Amino acid sequence: MCGRFVSSSPPDELAKYFDVEAVAESVLEPSFNVAPTQDVYVVVESGGLRRLDTFHWGLVPFWAKDPSTGNKMINARVESIAEKSAYKRAFQKRRCIIPADGFYEWKKVPGQKAKQPYFIHRVDGEPMAFAGLWEVWRPAEDTERTSDPLRSCTIITGRPNEKVAEIHDRMPVMLPPSAWGAWLDRENDDLDALGKLLVPVPASLLELHPVSRAVNNVQDTGPELIEPAPDDVGQDTLL
Repeated sequence: MCGRFVSSSPPDELAKYFDVEAVAESVLEPSFNVAPTQDVYVVVESGGLRRLDTFHWGLVPFWAKDPSTGNKMINARVESIAEKSAYKRAFQKRRCIIPADGFYEWKKVPGQKAKQPYFIHRVDGEPMAFAGLWEVWRPAEDTERTSDPLRSCTIITGRPNEKVAEIHDRMPVMLPPSAWGAWLDRENDDLDALGKLLVPVPASLLELHPVSRAVNNVQDTGPELIEPAPDDVGQDTLL
């Protein structure tokens, strides 16, 4: 799964990198420890324009009774997005990219109760483009649609590449620039072709290192979280 990630790039840089034509007015504070249920940047296509917007992390399907349903839908397994009711409609028409400057995963350490967190990022320092899905939710009683809709998203996960497999059995699906147009195109209904885009990123594109367990605390969001841990837990096999 992907339960924490880094979002430190300013929106103007993200807009340029993802060739965005419109940017939302809301600006998020940089965070090196983004957690579920928080707002995150997303790249979507709307009204024929590629937009950078902010959505709630944790997909809330249109049929949900309340937004808390999204607390359990921060990730969508690539193996089931075409069939599962929570994701099927979004996969068909509401696909997005969730920018990230890296993410965390935790590895079991023999003889230790606590897992060792690792920070995973691109070798070249460029943003990651997580494949995602999004939805729009309103309360059932709002039949006149007078309230502001809740726009939410989820990160698609799949099998890991050989490097991340040393830590965890799943990882976020990352899209190369060549796939962004097809993925975001809301008129693209070739689900078989879209599914073929959802493969593990090459291991050579990523670097990783152990970090402090301070990342376990969602209140800690500073840049020190991605610094290499002072000890060498797990480095013999992963660096």
